[in-house]
Amino acid sequence: MQEIGVQRKYAPNSICFGCGPANSHGLKIDSHRIENGLVLHYRCQEHHQAFPGMINGGIIGTLLDCHGNWTAAIALMDEWGDDEPPCTVTASYEVKLRRPTPTDSELVITSQVTAIDERKVNVEMLLEANGKVCATGTGMFVAVEQGHPAYHRWS
Repeated sequence: MQEIGVQRKYAPNSICFGCGPANSHGLKIDSHRIENGLVLHYRCQEHHQAFPGMINGGIIGTLLDCHGNWTAAIALMDEWGDDEPPCTVTASYEVKLRRPTPTDSELVITSQVTAIDERKVNVEMLLEANGKVCATGTGMFVAVEQGHPAYHRWS
């Protein structure tokens, strides 16, 4: 039996469009731990299409952004020895769309931490469908402190 995903475990009330379990209209990604990162298995729906049979690039960007953000949060939690991840936000991210991404296939998105510098985490992301690389991404995610609008948004 697979462990509960990090979003449902640490932020069951989150309303984020990409990763919030409590957003009835959202993507509700469900990422799981792997060595030095996370993995996500995801199936898009017909309304996520850009054109028949292919996923919209904005949806791909959202999947990579939210998955990368959670990778950073979990990495900081582990680095700091905390029981819960800090709230992190996206400082920057870049997505490269390598080929059209089919709607009718399971997507496998993996992420790896490439660097941690105090409150900042750099992450690389890879999106594959049918064993082919469809998109890659990089991002820098930052833990926020009290006073920031996103502070404790996951609780």
